Amino acid sequence: MKTVLVRYRTVPERADENAALIRVVFAELRALAPKNLRYASYRLADGVTFVHIATVEEVGENPLVSLSAFKAFQKDLKSRCVEQPVLSELSAIDSYDPNS
Repeated sequence: MKTVLVRYRTVPERADENAALIRVVFAELRALAPKNLRYASYRLADGVTFVHIATVEEVGENPLVSLSAFKAFQKDLKSRCVEQPVLSELSAIDSYDPNS
């Protein structure tokens, strides 16, 4: 299992566009329902900082990167940012989910 966190800050004028592109990614994920991926995206209170957390449960290709909506999201990401994405690999200590 591999978990990554990505954090970046957009220019204020493009933050809503960025959020809309993220919603399209989630729509495609819901339609395809890959079983080995957990993914969440957050917009911080400043309105321009975004955080994504993805966990791929099986070794192999991350299904997120093959989505057409994700490719569209990534296409101009650098031009939407004033702070470029920083990727950090996370090591789980523990977690709680009342639904599991």
